[in-house]
Amino acid sequence: MVSREDLPVVKPARVMGYRLVNSKYPPIALFDDVADPEEFDALYELQARTNPRLLNAVGRLEFIPRSEIPFGIPGCSYAVAPFTHLNPAGSRFSDGSFGVLYLADTIATALAEVRYHQQAYWAGVEGLAFDRILLRALSCKFDQTGMLDMTGITLDDPIYDPYDYGAARIAGVKLKQAAACGLKYNSVRSPGNVCWGLLTPKPVHSIVQTSHYEMIWDGRRISSVNKLAPV
Repeated sequence: MVSREDLPVVKPARVMGYRLVNSKYPPIALFDDVADPEEFDALYELQARTNPRLLNAVGRLEFIPRSEIPFGIPGCSYAVAPFTHLNPAGSRFSDGSFGVLYLADTIATALAEVRYHQQAYWAGVEGLAFDRILLRALSCKFDQTGMLDMTGITLDDPIYDPYDYGAARIAGVKLKQAAACGLKYNSVRSPGNVCWGLLTPKPVHSIVQTSHYEMIWDGRRISSVNKLAPV
């Protein structure tokens, strides 16, 4: 089983990654309006008194130490969201008890990853003849220094199983417990490309919106993926 001691460290560098998020989830202004934890706590307490929906917007703050939130960067809310809004079903490298910020090396890789998961979801909705999802494309500048390198592990390894995430989740939990900041791994949905899974948002320098895409479900599959022209 993969452990921190088994993996090399990636070459230190500032790199660019790409991510897609559902357009129905807006950025959380509270994270972007402050520059440090003290300002955040004061503003959060003030707004919480008058805005009962704030908890849903901000998410579960207890899941991330204030020291790990990169206050003051462009798009702080995008960086933090995966860690305060957990998917209880988990993901490839998480059992659902912690968040992971997934990034891809190109927007095409990000689209391939999202397309697979969105198609799997829609296929499970009985009687759904048509649907359309709008996605925000985000570009993220981050520092991969100290992250662990899984790209030397071939795609036939259990951590890359296309459907069973058991081995990958065990590895991810161990890396999280060992306080690893993140990992670089091979994309399963776009072979030949790579992704990163950040286990903390601290390495992020900026994460900003670049464009919009739509995916169309025709009742059997995602029949098209289209980049939308700016309004």
